[in-house]
Amino acid sequence: MATVIRFARHGTKKKPYFRMVVQDQRSPRDGRFVEHIGAYDPIKGDASLTVKRDRLEYWLSIGAQLSDSVRTRLKPVMKQLQAAAPQPVVKDKPAKEPKAKKTAKAKTQAKEA
Repeated sequence: MATVIRFARHGTKKKPYFRMVVQDQRSPRDGRFVEHIGAYDPIKGDASLTVKRDRLEYWLSIGAQLSDSVRTRLKPVMKQLQAAAPQPVVKDKPAKEPKAKKTAKAKTQAKEA
């Protein structure tokens, strides 16, 4: 099932309210959804955007795609997620010494043991 994270419109005429939902790609905008992961009130502005970050990360990790409008609204949130994510630590690994080749005598002793 191809999943997409998009807004579902709720509210009344000229007073929209959007819920951020995970849906099957083929479902209609306000149709059946898999999970509700956030909300957005455009009248109050970007400060009203609420997101369950752990669920958002989960759905993105298993391949859900963001719709264009959700991607636009989530840009600041995504920057915070990337900044808060632990950066991989790269350590210099010491060079491995080549292994000494086993002699015929050592091979036979290993088999006997």
